Amino acid sequence: MNYLFWLLLAGGALMFWLDGARAREFATTLVQRYCRNRGLQFLDGTVVLVRMGIRWTKEGLRIRRMFRFDFSIEGAGRRTGYVLMLGTRLELIDDGLPDPEEKVIDGQESPQFKDGKVVPFRRKDR
Repeated sequence: MNYLFWLLLAGGALMFWLDGARAREFATTLVQRYCRNRGLQFLDGTVVLVRMGIRWTKEGLRIRRMFRFDFSIEGAGRRTGYVLMLGTRLELIDDGLPDPEEKVIDGQESPQFKDGKVVPFRRKDR
């Protein structure tokens, strides 16, 4: 009976490790595509686990992982972005950059895209 406990414990640990490796692999692939689509340079070619927690979803308990990645804009400087994975499903990719589709606000080009120093306030009722 004692051997069965240790065997189940080792099997659970192995499944947890494999799920984490698969989530990290998916996150790396998604970030590569994301950076390529946005014209960013994905530095180091990998993601790093920053935080891990448990979430209750419609499918049951899932492990939520936050990965960090580094990227560069036009090869100058180093910036940090984050990927949230719920199990092996993408929840969010955040690079901290303004969304390219949000260049026009209220019919005018946003000032943040002119000189990079002004971030406009947005009304919440819109």
